[in-house]
Amino acid sequence: MPSPASGAPEVTISDVASFAPAPPTTLAEPSSLGVAGRPANFVATASAHTREGTILGAPVTVRFTPSAYTFDYGDGTAATRTTGGATWSALGQAAFTPTDTSHVYERRGEYTATVTVHYTADVDLGAGWIPLDGTLPVASPPQTIRIFEAHTGLVHHTCIEDPDAPGC
Repeated sequence: MPSPASGAPEVTISDVASFAPAPPTTLAEPSSLGVAGRPANFVATASAHTREGTILGAPVTVRFTPSAYTFDYGDGTAATRTTGGATWSALGQAAFTPTDTSHVYERRGEYTATVTVHYTADVDLGAGWIPLDGTLPVASPPQTIRIFEAHTGLVHHTCIEDPDAPGC
């Protein structure tokens, strides 16, 4: 790691926590609803951004870059991914199909989901970017996901006999 300019303060990841990296925005498809036993898709949006201020009296610019996303699905399970995922539409997928960030809830109910973005940080004390060791976790606001049960009833024909019948 490059060292700061002579006389510049030594900066750590803890020092830049006060610069408050932006929390992610989150989306749960479809419309924060889901069906037990079928994938619900989660998308977190975060991007690299900079903040300016002072540390120990010295002017500094801090660049935060997302490096990992931890999805806490609210049912006791979590998954860490390198991206925040994408909507089914952006992926060219049908609703209720698996994605890298989707999750299958086994039971109906209300769940509180969050996404934590783990940011790396670089500082510029006036002589170029210096990477800092560690990451800074920033959680999204909690989001309530309602999971329902879905039951279908076939009438008249099976789905093999009539694939366009209700429930097929």
